[in-house]
Amino acid sequence: MKNVLLLMVALVIVYVASTAYKTVPTIAVKVPVPASVKTKSIAHLDVYDQLNLSKAGLQKSVFEYALRGWQKIDTAKSMLTIVDLSQPSSHKRLYVVDLFNKKLLFNTYVSHGRNSGDLVAKKFSNTQSSFQSSLGFYQTLNTYMGKHGLSLQLKGLEKGFNDNVFNRNIVLHGADYVCEDFIRKTGRLGRSQGCPAVPYAESKGIIQAVKGGSCLFIYSPDSNYLKQSAYLSSEYTSL
Repeated sequence: MKNVLLLMVALVIVYVASTAYKTVPTIAVKVPVPASVKTKSIAHLDVYDQLNLSKAGLQKSVFEYALRGWQKIDTAKSMLTIVDLSQPSSHKRLYVVDLFNKKLLFNTYVSHGRNSGDLVAKKFSNTQSSFQSSLGFYQTLNTYMGKHGLSLQLKGLEKGFNDNVFNRNIVLHGADYVCEDFIRKTGRLGRSQGCPAVPYAESKGIIQAVKGGSCLFIYSPDSNYLKQSAYLSSEYTSL
């Protein structure tokens, strides 16, 4: 009888031990992804081909750079403005693209700073009174009426490259020296004190389209900028 009791106790211990260490099944919990993240992860590279931006003079590599930075900027705006300073000022080198609706809203002339170069901008600065353009990614702010009429304040997002533009009063505005007549007379556009100035006839439409937090990218194949820009680093979600 004693042996039977010991056997029964042993069986109970084995049973308890075996159930105690059973693997609990893992329940997969699907965490909802915010709509803004879903939207930002959409591949927009096809926009380049659909809008035939190569014919408009914009290199695909520049568009890819702009997209890379746009994905990193905290904005829900679909507008992406590219100023391609690798092109001469006699070309229409400003592009305003609506990424979500896949439309090229504007493709027009834009000036660079007087001390950045003549026909082509080659020198860039972030310092006060340099009268040079500043490279990198910007966020558009609010509009105001200034000496050039309706103007748009800009916030530089890249330390050391353009984060001083607000204090330098670098804004997007219209200018009478940004026109084809000026190009015919001089072979280039007039130059600003560092502002991306556009034709007066299109300035209001451009400003109204991009104001309030959209992304602006001013590009040049400057090796120092391309190596150091945090927005162009390889640590990003693949397009």
